[in-house]
Amino acid sequence: MKYLLNIHTSTETAIVNICDERKVLTTLINTEQKQHAAFLHSAIRQILSDNNIKANELKAIGVTGGPGSYTGIRIGMATAKGLCYALKIPLLLFNTLEVMALSAIESIGDKKALYCPLIDARRQEVFTGVYNYELDEVSPPSSMILNENSFNILLQEFPVYFFGSGSEKFKLLAKNITETFFIDGPDITSQALFNFSLTKFQNSSFENPYQAQPLYIKNFYLAKN
Repeated sequence: MKYLLNIHTSTETAIVNICDERKVLTTLINTEQKQHAAFLHSAIRQILSDNNIKANELKAIGVTGGPGSYTGIRIGMATAKGLCYALKIPLLLFNTLEVMALSAIESIGDKKALYCPLIDARRQEVFTGVYNYELDEVSPPSSMILNENSFNILLQEFPVYFFGSGSEKFKLLAKNITETFFIDGPDITSQALFNFSLTKFQNSSFENPYQAQPLYIKNFYLAKN
């Protein structure tokens, strides 16, 4: 049996799951963002133990590499890279926005609409991208300062679903968009994480753990005293 371990720590909710080639076997979730580092390693140990799987039985490790929380990205990437290096197995690197979009697509199922994940990047800024039902990129991942006219060009042609931690900020600005298109729920589902991971594994879309880079989108700045 081929087992895949998947790690997501780049947004407010962290997910660790383990899968075979058919389904998710176990999922563990942490909703305290400041506790992602403490949660992650104990979750991996628990999830392997609960399924009686040894670390050397893993065939690949998947991780969301951003955009999102800088600290969360580094926690997930460092853990995934370290395990891949130690176990000599490939790394599967995911764009957080794409996995968010897939989660919404699988939940909503509207083939004519576009899907717009929004990750809160503080103040009025978000990390975002736009995807169609086939998960093709309509607008590339970027950082954006929201205003009431954001996405107006797309909205003239398509229904667009908005979701993620940044969607509440946009809802307050975009008075012309019906609330129907603002979707509540988890940013990323365990099932979507599995589907993304399995597809990449079956297509041998592997990353070199030494060379894989996170998708920060913008530089990290520290304020001077």
